[in-house]
Amino acid sequence: MRLIGLCRTGLAIAAVAFCAHAYAQISFSSAVDLALKNDPRLKAAQADVDKARAGLAQAHDVYVPSIAASGGIGDSVGVPLGLPVIFGVTAQSLVYNFSQEDYIRSARAALDAAILTEQEVHDQVAEDAVLTYLHLDNAQRRREAMEQEYNSAKRLVVIVQDRVDAGQDARVELLRAQRSADATQLEELQLEDEIATLSDHLSHLMGLPGTRPETVASSIPVLSPVDTIGTNTPVTYGIYASVADAHSKQEKAFGDKHFWGRPQISLGASYSRISTIGTSYSLYYPGFAQSNISLNSLSLGIEVKIPLLDMVHHAEAHESAADARHAMYVAEDQRIQFLEGRLKLGRSSAELSAAEKLAEDDQALAQDQLDTVLLQLSSTSTDPNKPQLTPKDEQTARVQERERAIDLLNRKFELQQVEVNLLRQTNQLDDWLRSSVTTPATLTQSATTP
Repeated sequence: MRLIGLCRTGLAIAAVAFCAHAYAQISFSSAVDLALKNDPRLKAAQADVDKARAGLAQAHDVYVPSIAASGGIGDSVGVPLGLPVIFGVTAQSLVYNFSQEDYIRSARAALDAAILTEQEVHDQVAEDAVLTYLHLDNAQRRREAMEQEYNSAKRLVVIVQDRVDAGQDARVELLRAQRSADATQLEELQLEDEIATLSDHLSHLMGLPGTRPETVASSIPVLSPVDTIGTNTPVTYGIYASVADAHSKQEKAFGDKHFWGRPQISLGASYSRISTIGTSYSLYYPGFAQSNISLNSLSLGIEVKIPLLDMVHHAEAHESAADARHAMYVAEDQRIQFLEGRLKLGRSSAELSAAEKLAEDDQALAQDQLDTVLLQLSSTSTDPNKPQLTPKDEQTARVQERERAIDLLNRKFELQQVEVNLLRQTNQLDDWLRSSVTTPATLTQSATTP
């Protein structure tokens, strides 16, 4: 099952139209489709599949006669050193080899491993594209919230400065407000660097280096909650590929082990056209001088070969057996580590869900506090028993509310990351992506830098 989206003509034209450092909005499905079409890791995996398929064909084709033609002409003197053949055609093929069927099964298992590896790489690229897009979208939303926080922090500095000048606040309050604004500005700069890095990575994934893609939040499909993601699938395609690779090496090792003492039967045929012109064949072989002697030579035969002693092949058999055992143990170790990691990931999802809920509560409390401050500031109450709020309290509440909003966005992405990881580790990411594609891929250039 693959989600290598077919890029439509319009999408291809739009991609070519991108200029250097272009800012462009790209939908979620477009970004994933382009990554699956252009990522070099997936192309390399597809090349490995072609190589494995050629290896299987090669293992089969030893039974197909190989035909070769050769020819040449020249002069010779003295005793003939070889048959004077003008041209010849030879054909050879394997008829029977006990180990060959094992080698064919080995090549077939290697092809299975390559196909499974390609699917694993496909899922890895899709996961990379999905997480990068989600991370970039989250960072862009955090940038908006942080800009609002920084503006409130700067206004707070101005307000506290006026209060210090009026003798209403101590100077330490100004230092605290200024430090808070400086810290927010630093975080904003760090976030800009994070966005640039994510944007650059996404552009390379899509095969559009030099562009600066921006996400479309409305195009992001809803992720499945962690508790609804089943774990019925034993392992990922990568583990299956490791098992298939181990099986391939076991088949080869079996064939190498049973190479000894078993007949190998080959079929051979050849035709040669002989000419004694310019040679001394007629002198040394008078029969060639007779006019009724045919100068055509044809042979057909079967060769039976039984290996009796071949220490090099014997050592190779031991090597392939050890290689097969190694591959088997590696596959088993990968399976154990994968299951342990997936179990740990599932447990951490509960903690992340609780952390997100706590962040939602904190943000709701901060928003309620801000609403309360704004309400009291807008009221005309002169009750001396009621604390009188100031613009300083408003800006402080705004800063705190934005801080809580940014923290909530961070918690949301952490949970999204776990959900995407679990989808891939249960081989459900591809199904989720296909079900989420509801509109054609779109790519819209929004602005360019000088």
